[in-house]
Amino acid sequence: MVMPAPAAAGSGSPAPGNVGDVRRSNLALVLGAIAEFPPGTHPSRAQVAGATGLTKASVSSLVLDLLDAGVIREIGLNPQGRGRPGVGLELSPSRAVMGMEVNVDYISAAVVDLSGKVLRREVRERDNRNSPDKPVLAALAGLAARVRGAAGEQGVDVVGGGLAVPGLVDPARARVLTAPNLGWVNVDLDLYALLPETALGVALFNEANAAALAELRHRPDRAANFLFVSGEVGVGGGIVIGSELFTGPGGHAGEVGHIVVDPDGGHCSCGGTGCLETVAGQDAIFIAAGLAPDGSSRSAAMSALLQALEGGAPKAVSAVERAGRCLGIALASTARVVDIDSVVLGGHFAVLEPWLRAPLLDSLQKYAPGKYASEQVTVSAVGEFGALLGAAGSVIRSLVAAPHRLQA
Repeated sequence: MVMPAPAAAGSGSPAPGNVGDVRRSNLALVLGAIAEFPPGTHPSRAQVAGATGLTKASVSSLVLDLLDAGVIREIGLNPQGRGRPGVGLELSPSRAVMGMEVNVDYISAAVVDLSGKVLRREVRERDNRNSPDKPVLAALAGLAARVRGAAGEQGVDVVGGGLAVPGLVDPARARVLTAPNLGWVNVDLDLYALLPETALGVALFNEANAAALAELRHRPDRAANFLFVSGEVGVGGGIVIGSELFTGPGGHAGEVGHIVVDPDGGHCSCGGTGCLETVAGQDAIFIAAGLAPDGSSRSAAMSALLQALEGGAPKAVSAVERAGRCLGIALASTARVVDIDSVVLGGHFAVLEPWLRAPLLDSLQKYAPGKYASEQVTVSAVGEFGALLGAAGSVIRSLVAAPHRLQA
């Protein structure tokens, strides 16, 4: 249930020092233990004490605080062998966080409960290219208010959220350093306006990193080392090493989309030339396939591309195969620098995988022979909503690490 990855900046609990710090640390310990029990099980106070090493009296006191904060609830009786059954505990279904995403051609919002279950999700197609941040965030705030209101009607209180954007970010200052496909440079976002009057506020994430976090949580093979590469209008990447998101000293590692794959290629939105994005980005593929944007929606354009591919249209097949070859070149280059076990394809790379897989594997074998077997290149386990789930999941983790923030 808890994302094994870094929490939002500045959201961790303080190091134990005085009595208050110790109690806060123990609150996190107890809530974390409850969250780690398998879904459908309801540990008793005695079982939580056994899992944490705390005394039963301490756990009982801490549980009362967590009940008052509304993050857990009592449910049923849990048999414990001999003696009277204990009262079961579980994460409260009446508390949730919101994952939000701004991408080049859509905005989205989802309410996710503390166990990671998506309660409600909405996506609105919107052309955000070169659009100022204020109208984009105003549209997202409206969408978030509607989704939050619908959850509230079901008795669910949204206590905070996470926003994922396709660019380099400074979470501590709520600043987008650069998002070339949005046209944003050093933009300070009014995150409070997205979810006003919430205890946890809103944390800011890079879209590909957020999706990588979701992949880490949901992958059936529990892979601890992988590169997640996301295909949208831009191309992003997230690196996971030892079950931790690796972002580098400045938080900007994983920019796979701007690895040069064709030195004589086209101009990229980042200001460079011949980047992977200029060949394998969504718009680049549409144009090369003869499906130049004509005002149609993102989903309609992708449907047209898939129809052309299924019909064997030469230009469409050639465009996707070239994207696959160039993606393989970029992944081969990454593999030479970062020691990771596997590659996970997300976004439109997952959708187009049947057509780009063979040229991708050919490139990997040519430029990084023996590095990856075919079974080490897989598609995303979370689909197109990975950034939403990852942003929400990281906020949930930060709450579990510091539940005292919900106390009055």
